[in-house]
Amino acid sequence: MRHAKDTFKIGRTASHRRCLMANMLKSLIENERIETTVRKAKELRRYADHMITLAKRNTLASRRQAIGELMITLNAMTSKEAREVKKARQENKAQEVVTGDRKIIGKLFDALGPRFANRNGGYTRIIKKDFRAGDSAPTCYIEYLQQ
Repeated sequence: MRHAKDTFKIGRTASHRRCLMANMLKSLIENERIETTVRKAKELRRYADHMITLAKRNTLASRRQAIGELMITLNAMTSKEAREVKKARQENKAQEVVTGDRKIIGKLFDALGPRFANRNGGYTRIIKKDFRAGDSAPTCYIEYLQQ
């Protein structure tokens, strides 16, 4: 039985839906505001609020869980990124050079988590916009609140 299994499938397979949500979450965390369709925003809101809950805990386990849900690979850096880090270490600015998806985890746990420390849920806002030109899909903005 599927009691209380509320997932809107957005016309995609499970793996495609997971990748879509992970990419949208990364963009939302990085920019704090993105434009998308209303249905995707309503589904994304569930994941975005959960990311803030993990960031508020700020434990090693919650960091690892967030990395897993955002599908972030902390593999070896590209040669260009490695050169930048090496150059920064020589100038004692290694903390300033963080690459790619690593910035997203840092921003989530260092900026967004403390911002909502005194708030119990409801970290996102959906602002309806108009209809998309190509297929007339209702669009909106989803953003983190500025508390």
